[in-house]
Amino acid sequence: MVPVSLYRDEAVVLRLHKLGEADRIVTLLTRRHGRVRAVAKGVRRTRSRFGARLEPFGHVDLQLYASRSGDGSGLDIVTQVETITPYGVSLGSDYPRYTAGTAILETAERIAAAEGEPSLRLYLLLVGALRALADGVREPGLVLDAFVVRAMAVAGWEPALAVCARCGTDGPHRYFSVPAGGAVCTECRPAGAATTRPETLRLLRALLTGDWLVADASSPPVRREASGLTAAYLQWHLERGLRSLPMVERV
Repeated sequence: MVPVSLYRDEAVVLRLHKLGEADRIVTLLTRRHGRVRAVAKGVRRTRSRFGARLEPFGHVDLQLYASRSGDGSGLDIVTQVETITPYGVSLGSDYPRYTAGTAILETAERIAAAEGEPSLRLYLLLVGALRALADGVREPGLVLDAFVVRAMAVAGWEPALAVCARCGTDGPHRYFSVPAGGAVCTECRPAGAATTRPETLRLLRALLTGDWLVADASSPPVRREASGLTAAYLQWHLERGLRSLPMVERV
């Protein structure tokens, strides 16, 4: 039998599931332990000590019992929770920011490696994206697309944007092929490749590198085209769609 051990970590609450009459299963992206699923006992009772702190978008400091068996099965148990930043308070009152945030949480959960594998870069990207949404300075769709394209880079799926994905020829290029891995030149263009504006690939590069001067100056048609390419590229790699993306309100 594996001994029960106690550990502490920072995390963002990604998702909740009901368990029994009073408990919940909480899916977390933690700073040091990657994606973790844990049981929060009694949190659905009105007198719960930390039920309100374990809500989606919550950035928390928590203590858990690592109660998994030797084969990795089983769930950890939440024993203490302290709120660092309740991002859900500000996001819940603004529909565009809330829907973008929901898509960010789902993307983070789907991209995160197997449970228990650290993913510090993804965790920091997630916290930064939620902070940007809560600040309300930038358009929510841009924050979402920036998170998605950077998270894909962390996962090893970074699209080719400045060179042809097939032959490596320097761009700018007019076409984008999801199966090919990004921008493609005229000679390498496969069937079904999308014709794009040069400004669209420039925006995607800006979102990937954090060049917000270029991103904020982009026009609505360019943003819509970039969002479509980003969503298609992500869902192709995930091999299924995201439930939250159709709900995202685009300005």
